[in-house]
Amino acid sequence: MTYVLTTVVLLLMTAVNIVLAVAGFASVISLAIAAVEAVIMAVTFMRLRWSPAMTRLVSIAGLLWLGILMVGTLDDLLTRGWLPIPGK
Repeated sequence: MTYVLTTVVLLLMTAVNIVLAVAGFASVISLAIAAVEAVIMAVTFMRLRWSPAMTRLVSIAGLLWLGILMVGTLDDLLTRGWLPIPGK
């Protein structure tokens, strides 16, 4: 029953994401909903709640590494126009 309820909740959250995308609302809300969906999937389907501490630590380290990669990418993207291009 837990898996059925979780699947229904995830489908409803996906429907809300689709409605927000069609309506043209800010993507920050959609990203927050997607993050909540990811946490629900990890806790329920990957059984992180009942897993050993090392497995939870590895999953947190993976999220930390993803954050480092995203910050590095955004750093490069947001600072591209700061230096003048010679010859222009």
